[in-house]
Amino acid sequence: MYIYQIMSNSFGYLDIILLGMIAGFIILRLRSILGRKTGHESKVYPGFDEKKFSIPKKDIQPKEQNLETLEGKNKKEFLKGAEIAYETILTAFASGDLIKLKSLLSSNMFSNFSDAIKARNKENIKSEFTFIGVKESSVEKYEKIKDNLFATVKFVAEVISVKRDKENKIIEGNPDKIKFVSDNWIFTRNINQKSPNWYLSKIVS
Repeated sequence: MYIYQIMSNSFGYLDIILLGMIAGFIILRLRSILGRKTGHESKVYPGFDEKKFSIPKKDIQPKEQNLETLEGKNKKEFLKGAEIAYETILTAFASGDLIKLKSLLSSNMFSNFSDAIKARNKENIKSEFTFIGVKESSVEKYEKIKDNLFATVKFVAEVISVKRDKENKIIEGNPDKIKFVSDNWIFTRNINQKSPNWYLSKIVS
């Protein structure tokens, strides 16, 4: 009786091992056929994965902008860019960064800014400038003249500006006082140029 029980138990263990081996073999076969999921596969939706969709060219071409006016979204985006340019130009002028200025100014304005920086350096005048922020900006005038666009923008901003002489004495401004400045800048862009960038062409006093 004892030997029978041992043999029965042995056959039970063998059955379990055999079934486990068969299951393992089936899993390996399925894995080799179907592949393993890594978690990065894109979802597949039956009925859509093999379809090819053609988009008419007219739908992917950008709409031609009306250059005669500056309104709506175009105006909002222009003013946002103009504010960034305003801060960048003022900061670059104070630090004497001619490379940055050249990318934002017309050739005539770059010459004027460059001469002013050279004169400042010659007199050993140090310029300290902190841009606080633009409080207000608005397009005062916009016009298209032949192939050129012109936009006059009024800026009202807060800044801290100080000039010091070669002995580090303050000759203009106050490092502890924020002042309001109001400027009217004219930006221009040639519509025949590949670059969509605007450049500062004039400062209206």
